Amino acid sequence: MNLLTRPQSPAEPGTHKPTVPEQRLLLHDVGWDSYLAIGHALCDRPALRMTYDRGSLEFMVTSSQHEIYKRWFSRLIEALTEECNQPIVSAGNMTFQREDLDRGLEADDCFWIAHEPRMRGKLTWEPAIDPPPDLALEIEISRSALPRMSIYAALSVPEVWRFDGSTLRVEVLQSDGTYAVAERSLAFPAIPISEIVPFLQPSAELDSLSVLRSFRVWVREHLEQRQG
Repeated sequence: MNLLTRPQSPAEPGTHKPTVPEQRLLLHDVGWDSYLAIGHALCDRPALRMTYDRGSLEFMVTSSQHEIYKRWFSRLIEALTEECNQPIVSAGNMTFQREDLDRGLEADDCFWIAHEPRMRGKLTWEPAIDPPPDLALEIEISRSALPRMSIYAALSVPEVWRFDGSTLRVEVLQSDGTYAVAERSLAFPAIPISEIVPFLQPSAELDSLSVLRSFRVWVREHLEQRQG
């Protein structure tokens, strides 16, 4: 097993640098059984994210900025589904592992929307019979050393929302197995998802409940426009 420590990747233009850098460690030549054993041993560490891609295993200890954005974004998505009267199953950062693909990862949050009836009441994900999440959320305050989007594609996740602290992109899986930026979400076509960004930014003037109320009003306005 080879070990490689990797310095923080520079943020892309327009991104916000984390106040506390996210810590990363990349291992090579890790077998599938070792990956499973390591994940089991570290299962009670919620701030530790693991990504596995055909023998390479990355550990990331997420920053406080990452966690704040993740939790707040998830709350907005839940409010969005309520306003759209859309039942969902949310599984947070559930681990998705496919031995046949030799890949695995944990999303920042994930949701079954179109496939909600099939996952309703379930507490585990069985790759042989269960669909992948309809929507995955990625907070990209810094970049992963492994190609997480190609792992999502291998898992056949239809839609990924990627937020880097200033820009939100909706990426939809294409027939060729790659993702492309889309104008509208598959799950919420009436809502201009990229315009959610102002509601994601911390405010020193407004409390969280006030921002949430404003967000709900904004969603209703777009739903009414769509219906009209």
